[in-house]
Amino acid sequence: MCTYVTETLAVTGSAKGPDGWMRVTDASVYFDHPTHALADHTLNIDVRRPADGAGARVAIELSAESARELAHAILRVLDDPAVASLD
Repeated sequence: MCTYVTETLAVTGSAKGPDGWMRVTDASVYFDHPTHALADHTLNIDVRRPADGAGARVAIELSAESARELAHAILRVLDDPAVASLD
């Protein structure tokens, strides 16, 4: 069953795709059937720069457990005093 739960947001950063590094301007996070991962459903993250066409995209498909662990790791790093002082 598809949930169609999707969040799209503006981002500032870069991603490395098959043609090298590119600037990214937005991201989508959604829970759906994966294209490649061996699971029924995955958390999918796409970072992209639509102004450069459909190929300007990097996609990630993670199991729900892996996505949660990644989210916790991201928050731990960002909340570290050494990083927080640079914010």
